[in-house]
Amino acid sequence: MVSLGIYEKALPKAESWLSRLQLVRELGFNFIELSVDESDERLARLNWTKAQREEVRNASWETGVRIHTLMLSGHRRFPLGSADAEVRKTSLRMLYQAIDLASDLGIRNIQLAGYDVYYEPKTVTTREYFYEDLKLGVEYAAAKEIMLSIETMDDPFINSLEKICEIKTQIHSPWLQAYPDVGNLSAWPSNNVARELEVGVDNIVSVHLKDTQPVTATSKGQFRDVPFGDGTVDFEGCLRTLKRLDYHGAFTIEMWTEKAADPIHEVKVAKQYFDDLFTKVGLEQEEDACLKN
Repeated sequence: MVSLGIYEKALPKAESWLSRLQLVRELGFNFIELSVDESDERLARLNWTKAQREEVRNASWETGVRIHTLMLSGHRRFPLGSADAEVRKTSLRMLYQAIDLASDLGIRNIQLAGYDVYYEPKTVTTREYFYEDLKLGVEYAAAKEIMLSIETMDDPFINSLEKICEIKTQIHSPWLQAYPDVGNLSAWPSNNVARELEVGVDNIVSVHLKDTQPVTATSKGQFRDVPFGDGTVDFEGCLRTLKRLDYHGAFTIEMWTEKAADPIHEVKVAKQYFDDLFTKVGLEQEEDACLKN
């Protein structure tokens, strides 16, 4: 039994959290992933009032739609490994605020973007700053029993599950785990995707489903906005591998279609694509929220 969710940025903007989660329920998903990205609008969620947090929590209870993960991609703008001490201070504060927000909303997992820095030059020092601040974040998360999971990225700093396993040899905690994106894993020619899943399965807390075009000698690859089936990800092979490894966790369809002409249609097409694949490989999905209530 596995669960299937949708990334918030796949959906059109909604008037309220109740209407947003009602839509998720109508589309047949078990959960949604909350976005705290680089924009001022979504970074402001880290400072939600008690009433705003209550609204989100109540909407989840009323609809039966869970919020599994808080995706903290805002660290791309304010990275843990920045050479600027003030940026690092902001970054760590954001991480603490995200952990507090997750605790208040009943979110189990915070997905961390696996960058030491994104817009700055990478150095041995930025790597060390990243490790130092990540360790502090893990300690804070552990006290609140919130999982931090590092995503395999579109960036060579952390682009494999093997690299996340290496980080865990430096930071020993059950509250630091891995969030593989099969699209990102597949785009890097250095990765043997099936072997990556085999090596990292004991640390996988959730899986992103996204299609990509590969990095080559003449291309930086395409890591987003590739229609499912138009990229080079072997989704059937990845799902069969995870099934053989007895992975029973969550899968999230990752899309950025909130500003598309018809985002709901785009999401329905994607869900049918994966519903068919799950059936083909013999992965049984959790009963959707609409049927359970």
